Amino acid sequence: MLKHRKTKKNFTEGPIVRALLDLSIPIVLTNVLQSVYQLTDMFWVGRIDEIAVAAVSLSYPLMFLLTSLGAGFAVAGTVLVSQYSGVGARDKVDLIVAQTFSSMTIFAIGISLLGYFFTPELISLMGATEQLFEDTKDYLRISMVGLIFSYTYIMFQSLFRGVGNVKAPLTLVIIGVTINFILDPLFIMGFGPIPAMGVKGAAYATVGTQGLTAIYGVYLMVKGKHGLKLHTKNLLPQGTEVNRIIKLGLPASMEQSTRALSMLMITFLVTSFGVVGTAAYGVGARVLSFVIIPALGFSLATSTVVGQNIGARKYERAQQTAKAACFIIFISLTTVGLFTFIFAHQLIFIFVPDSPLVQEEGANFIRTISLTFGLIGFQQVVSGALRGGGSTLISMLLAMATLWVFRFPTAYVLSKHTELGIKGVWWAFGISNLIAGVLSWYLLFKTKWMKNLTHTDQDDLSDEQIQTLEETKISDNLST
Repeated sequence: MLKHRKTKKNFTEGPIVRALLDLSIPIVLTNVLQSVYQLTDMFWVGRIDEIAVAAVSLSYPLMFLLTSLGAGFAVAGTVLVSQYSGVGARDKVDLIVAQTFSSMTIFAIGISLLGYFFTPELISLMGATEQLFEDTKDYLRISMVGLIFSYTYIMFQSLFRGVGNVKAPLTLVIIGVTINFILDPLFIMGFGPIPAMGVKGAAYATVGTQGLTAIYGVYLMVKGKHGLKLHTKNLLPQGTEVNRIIKLGLPASMEQSTRALSMLMITFLVTSFGVVGTAAYGVGARVLSFVIIPALGFSLATSTVVGQNIGARKYERAQQTAKAACFIIFISLTTVGLFTFIFAHQLIFIFVPDSPLVQEEGANFIRTISLTFGLIGFQQVVSGALRGGGSTLISMLLAMATLWVFRFPTAYVLSKHTELGIKGVWWAFGISNLIAGVLSWYLLFKTKWMKNLTHTDQDDLSDEQIQTLEETKISDNLST
């Protein structure tokens, strides 16, 4: 029997909008700080030259891809943790924490070793010019070594969010941003006895920061701080739990990897237009990642609230949560898009003050896609609801259709077979965002996407937990 312990945060009762805001605001702040973390690198690298900016820009999609391969384990952990929190099975929560940690650690070591040794081949495959090769290789190889820290960093945030604890991840990110803010200029530009290391310095600063924060995060879990407990006795992989994590995590990894691969292929396409186009895309993509942070925050919050309510068999409330989150984020990001459209050039100027050509092309990119920010937010929240509902496969298919059926083919045709050139790539983003918004609306309102992942384990639940579930009003027409 599992012991019944109080969950860290219970989002199965009370006002839905308040639950979303209680979760999403700290998550948004966390993501803002993470973007500041990333943009700090670009800010200081931009003080070197266009080659350095292009090298980091070229590296970013590949690192995003490798990180995404392991992120699915964290998503699976979040889904299981949130649903078990909803049913009150906290011993099961702790087991999932340990199994997720073990799975991600083993996977990270393998990916890190492969990535390090095959870095030159990967760079050549990406079509890097001779002038970009060395800087890109240096940056990537150092980053490969730090992948295990990056995975641990992601896992920590995901698992704590699953039990509704968003303060611990926020604290960890604040620590990381502070350390990175200090290390970046020291390692990149040099100071006193510390030599200027350029692009290498940016990578060293990132890996060092992630290493320190990852170690601190593991310490908090081992000590049982803030609602999660990492028991060493649970670290040995258990077939049943690992299979469940893989079953949920594989589609989530494929979804994240699909996004990363799409970004990588777009980078290949952009690289063919020269250094200016590559730098413009790199800086514009960073700005884009910053302005859609509210969408990511609401997506993660929606996953947690939906997951807890499905675990508690409150299916109608889970559906209402998804609808409310979609409405709020669509209105909010449409407003942000209008602001970004007006000040696109000023945003790009912050990162590349001495490159007028990059400023102009980067502003073109931002202006072309800014009016679809609301649709990006809508899609992200729907994907969050699908993942919280255990439908990670559907979420993956949505991402694949958007990026591989609509975005990349459109980008290729418009950029290579029309007079638009690189602007065809920018237009492909807007077109695919529109189609994704329509598909997301259909999935949310016209399909049954909720799966209760705890009902098959009722033999492991206490009598009190089973009684709580039986007393919950179930909306039969929404259950799956």
